Amino acid sequence: MISLEDRQMTARAVEEAHRDGARLRCAYAEAGITIRTLQRWKRCEGLERGDRRPLAVRPAPVHALSEAEREEILRIANEPRFAELPPARIVPMLADEGVYLASESSFSRVLRAHGQSRHRGRAKTPQRTRPPSTHVATAPRQVFCWDMTYLPATVTGRWFFLYLILDLFSRKIVGFEVHETDDSEHAVNLLRRTALAEDLHTLDYKPVLHGDNGSTLKATTVLAMMNWLGLRASYSRPRVSDDNSFVEALFRTAKYRPQFPAKGFADLEQAREWASWFVRWYNHEHRHSGIRYVSPAQRHAGEDHAVLQARHALYQHARARTPRRWARHTRNWTPITVVTLNPERDAVIRAATETLHKTRSAA
Repeated sequence: MISLEDRQMTARAVEEAHRDGARLRCAYAEAGITIRTLQRWKRCEGLERGDRRPLAVRPAPVHALSEAEREEILRIANEPRFAELPPARIVPMLADEGVYLASESSFSRVLRAHGQSRHRGRAKTPQRTRPPSTHVATAPRQVFCWDMTYLPATVTGRWFFLYLILDLFSRKIVGFEVHETDDSEHAVNLLRRTALAEDLHTLDYKPVLHGDNGSTLKATTVLAMMNWLGLRASYSRPRVSDDNSFVEALFRTAKYRPQFPAKGFADLEQAREWASWFVRWYNHEHRHSGIRYVSPAQRHAGEDHAVLQARHALYQHARARTPRRWARHTRNWTPITVVTLNPERDAVIRAATETLHKTRSAA
């Protein structure tokens, strides 16, 4: 339904385009209307009085509920036995008693008209889940992800706790600790150590720290440390396990390594030695598939561009040497420039990409 002001503006735009030499059919298509629509507006005074459909007087349907029937529906729906039930349950129960007043939809309309369509009963009203928080990283130290996972001990029922912080852009593990207990103080110490190691105090814009809704990562002492460091907090949606997918994938990589003890760790010292070995291997030796098979340490230090350029030159040389073995182009060794966490909001991603391009053009 187009307002009167929009109708007049559209008609003027079409006429001006036609006077300037545009074909009417193209002008109508650009304005989003048809020729018949504008003809109808002019013939029925639609450009002077607008759309009169909202003001039309419509007769009541002959099959509409009477006022007495509406009152009876309200009385039945508010009986003690039906007070906590929705219309979808009230109508079948009445049918079992040989009573039919109206359909479920009619019950709902009457209750809605009298402000009684809210959740009935003691259960909580279903809540809409908020969309995931989308974060975009175009360089290291912009978005950090962290979490805690369990490391099994040789004694059944005993666990060690691995705290870990991952850089979203480079995939480098920038901080980790292993402890015997799950305590927020361990998370505080990890944040402090990581901030010092990554020189966060030198950054103009502090990174986002994304984590789950665990009580350890949301403790008051942790929030106080994050505020003191200037970190911006971000959390996964409640009861959603894949909002922190990068860290979860890292934990799977760790626990499926052949070196991971299948029967658990004998003591805390062994767990810490294994964690140190894994972090060193992951950061410096592991060729990550999500960043063109360079190591996270190379990408974190900005060395991945030179590595990928050398690979591209090697492939070009191999193609020139034996062109018949290459049906099309060589392998794509272009660096990954944008990494997104929960990329559901396309507008955010486009804006970050445009900002990156403008920054590079200015440089």
